[in-house]
Amino acid sequence: MSCFLAPLAQAIVTSVIRKANAKAVADPSASPFLRQLPALEKMLWGGSVMLIVDHAINGELFTWMPLEILKVGVPMCLVLTAVWAVWVLMKARQEKVNTSHIQTS
Repeated sequence: MSCFLAPLAQAIVTSVIRKANAKAVADPSASPFLRQLPALEKMLWGGSVMLIVDHAINGELFTWMPLEILKVGVPMCLVLTAVWAVWVLMKARQEKVNTSHIQTS
């Protein structure tokens, strides 16, 4: 199985983007998506490593099945990124609510 290649590729791209925008990631006034990029990066790297270990233990470690990457790996990446995006929006909303409560007290 080679479904781990899609999240691995996304993890590499996410790491490059985070490193290229390191100052913006640390800036509290930056976009919440940019500030939470390290969380997505950790989820992608962790998931990729876990998939590689799982496939290696079960003797399913192949890297030459492009159809499986499209059928399993890409949907996995899309779902993970969508869950991360919803989490970022919920976190940003909660931060906004907490900030408004602090200012009104």
